[in-house]
Amino acid sequence: MSFMKSLLLAIIATLFLTYVFGASVIDWFNVDVYMDDELLEPVQAIGFAALFVVVLVIAALAIVLSVFGSIIFIVLLIFGGGLMFMLGMFWPIVLIACAIWLVSRSGRQATHSG
Repeated sequence: MSFMKSLLLAIIATLFLTYVFGASVIDWFNVDVYMDDELLEPVQAIGFAALFVVVLVIAALAIVLSVFGSIIFIVLLIFGGGLMFMLGMFWPIVLIACAIWLVSRSGRQATHSG
């Protein structure tokens, strides 16, 4: 499943679960939500709670992806730098090894076919 499809399904599930469980919690605990000294209806209160939860989920996802993405990028940079350093230092040895491998490979093919 693609990342965007998974994210969309997670947001829809969050909204649905917040709506379903939000109505029960508001009824059980007799919670009243006020905005500018005005009592909000339960559906509006649940809607605000759901939107708040979705914003928190997206913010957490962005933080997690940026932190782990940065760590992975730094590890790849270090690995690539080390690989380029080794290749830069030992390129004559690598070149000679490739030449020997090519010569020995073509010599083996000639002996096996004859």
